[in-house]
Formats: sequence, C-alpha cells, structure tokens
Amino acid sequence: MILEQKDNAWMTYNKSDSKEIEKLINGYMRFLDRGKTERECVEISVEMAKKAGYRNLDDIIRKGGRIKSGDRVYAVGMDKTVALFNIGNEPLENGMQILGAHIDSPRLDIKQRPLYEDGGLAYLNTHYYGGIKKYQWVTIPLAIHGVVAKKDGTVLKVSIGENEGDPVFCISDLLIHLAGEQMEKKVSKAVEGESLDLIAGCIPIKTKEKQAVKEGILKLLKSRYEIEEEDFMSAELEVVPAGKARNMGLDESMVLAYGQDDRSCAYASLEAFLSVQSVDRTAVCLLVDKEEIGSVGATGMRSRFFENTLAEIMNAADAYSELAMRRCLMHSKMLSSDVSAAYDPLYGSVFDKTNSAYFGKGVVFNKYTGSRGKSGSNDCNAEFFAEIREILDRHNVSYQTCELGRVDAGGGGTIAYIMSLYGMEVVDCGIPVLSMHAPWEITCKADIYEAYKAYRAFIS
Repeated sequence: MILEQKDNAWMTYNKSDSKEIEKLINGYMRFLDRGKTERECVEISVEMAKKAGYRNLDDIIRKGGRIKSGDRVYAVGMDKTVALFNIGNEPLENGMQILGAHIDSPRLDIKQRPLYEDGGLAYLNTHYYGGIKKYQWVTIPLAIHGVVAKKDGTVLKVSIGENEGDPVFCISDLLIHLAGEQMEKKVSKAVEGESLDLIAGCIPIKTKEKQAVKEGILKLLKSRYEIEEEDFMSAELEVVPAGKARNMGLDESMVLAYGQDDRSCAYASLEAFLSVQSVDRTAVCLLVDKEEIGSVGATGMRSRFFENTLAEIMNAADAYSELAMRRCLMHSKMLSSDVSAAYDPLYGSVFDKTNSAYFGKGVVFNKYTGSRGKSGSNDCNAEFFAEIREILDRHNVSYQTCELGRVDAGGGGTIAYIMSLYGMEVVDCGIPVLSMHAPWEITCKADIYEAYKAYRAFIS
C-alpha cells in the first residue's frame, strides 16, 4: 500500500518471519558473493534449479521427450541468460505468470588489446559497461571475473581478487596536492573513461630492455593462468569490486554489496519461483543479460531466446502453432522484477517525497519508468495493477508505489516495455536501492523479503 497507509514492514514481523528473513538473506548474500557476473549467476541458478528438480530442456528435446503438466524445465542461452518453466494445468495458450529480472550489472570490461606499459607500470585497459559515475571506481580494490576462450575450444574460467590470498587490482587517482585543475571540472569529467585502467604490475624482466614490465605480466599470465596475450581477443573479463556482501548498520538491517541492481530482484524471483511446486497457469522465471546497455544482443531481452524457448516447449507439449504461441504471450502476465531508487534524505531535492520508495516499506511498484515525459516506459494498465493489489493484500505483502525521482530530474528503463510488445500485462516490481549503480549498493532486508513474498504470491 502507499506510504501513508502502510506501517514499516519491520513492525509487522514475528519470530517466524525473522527466521525466514535470516534464511533468505543468508542465501542472497552467498548468491552475490558467487555471482558477480551474468555467467556466474546463470551457473548458480542452474544449480539451484537442478536441486529443485528442474530438467534441462535441451536434453529432453534431444531424446525426443514430451512436455506435460507438472514438468519443470530450464533452458540456458549462451551461458548468460536462463529461463525456467513450471508447466501448469491450464493450456499454455491461456498464458503464463512471468517473473523477469536481469543479472548484468554496471562494471568495467577489459578491452581486446588491453595490456600496455607506461611509466614503469603495466596496465589493463578497460571500457565501462552501463551507467556509472566514473569517479566512484578509482582507489577501490577490484577483482577480475570472466572467461578466456582458447583457439582449441577450451574455455578458462577466471576469478582473481576474491580469495584471501589473491592479489587485487586498483585504478589510481590524482593526488589532492596536484588536483587543483581536476577539482574545478564537472564531476562527469573529473575522471575520464580512458583513465579507468587497472594497474597490473611493476616488476620488469631483467633480460628485456623494452616493455620489460609488460613482458613480466605476460609471463605470469602464461605460467599461472595459461593465458597468452592474443587470448584477450576472445575473452570476456569483467572488473568488479573485490569483496563480499556485508551486513550493514548497527542493527544489521541492510545489505551492502556490489550488483544488487538487479541481482536482488533476480535472487528473490528465483527463490520464490523454486519454492512453488505446482501451478495452474504455467509459471516462468526469466533471468536475462544486457539490460544495463539496452537489452541488446543475443542474450538481452530484445533477442528471440525467450520466444524460441517457448516455441520448443509448446512443440514438445503438442501445443505449438504460430497462433497458439502468440495467444500464449498475449494472455501472459508479468512482473518486471527490477529495482527502484530509494528515497535518500541527503539528496532529497531530486525526489518527489509523496511518490518515492522508502526503506522498510516493502516491495515497490513503478507503474511507469522511462524519463521525463514517460519516454521509453511501459505504463501498465490500471486494471492489471488493481489485480496485483488484490493478490498482495490477500497474501499480506507490504508494498508501495513510486516514481524514480522528480519528473525532470532524469529517469531509467527496464525490460518491461519489451515484453509488453507481445500485448501481455506487465508492471515493474522490485526492491528500493540506495546508491544505485555505485560499486557498493545498499538494500533493506525487509524489502527483499517482501519482494520474495510478492513474487511467490504472483505465480502461485
């Protein structure tokens, strides 16, 4: 319910709720620690799905198997997106209940020709991914996660900077004593994108006269990780903050971690989805890549991955036709599970206080996102939101509505408008976040729990 009509969710909890919150958040923080890239999130999601009895759709199709009511299957796209289906009793043509979230987060990507030497230091050149404040990424410990694909077909997994004995990386900043000119610049220009290069080392090889430090790094890469310089061309290496998710606040009511946009919603959706055994309408949990750069590419929501997977399922269920699939999509209903901005009193001028999300008030709904004149938004139907209100009230879920900020302050988008193109009912529904898109973001544990309850109520 809206702010004036709903108490703080913390005030409604009993001992049983507190135990449920602790269990959920412990699992969530482990998910964040292991899943710092979209590939890692997919790997964890598949592990959880298999444990819950889900089967690989590709294996079923390869063996000529059929799909029927009660079956639970998953499909993976390029190791960076995953869709899970809990097949219901109703015909697929009647539509599905869909939870959709994204598992990519703002970061730095290492370029294809990254390694160079300057001033006795070896650097790894990067290109930032998604919307970031570039100055926030300097002088903090950083880790490298990803894969290196070799010409012989082998794929090496890389994770450097997370374990106790690992080295970390860092991007230097100009010392305050010489930063007079820098301090006069706009914040957006104080640190340029081409300056976000990781310091990789400074020990030269004695036998080399030129590029001796770079050669030393290449030697280490070869001996420790079996990586040659040319292998960077076929690598996906992501630079992320090093370190684990932490309880935040003296009362430990919050989570401080990297990547909570949008892995908080992704994890709450996945946990809620896997906790439901049988459904009448087919339920779907869809975790996708590339939202932070426009949902593009073969693993983004704009791709045909979801549509193609649905076609395979309907075909294996002897229910496929082009018209039946179109009806299935049109009759579906979806919660676009994405985070929203939490009201920050320190920057209150950019918020509309009566239409803001607040910590502890529960899961938050954005009837529309977009920017300024609702540009790029979904703007869900009033009738659908009324239906959602009834479901949540019936299941005692704490919820609130909000806009991202003041009308002309800025804006943002989600995957909601893409799925709405099928004619299905969609609304954005997620978790309020402080310091969104910063290397370390803040969420409230109560809001994560209420989101979990909302997602579970929606599909069950």
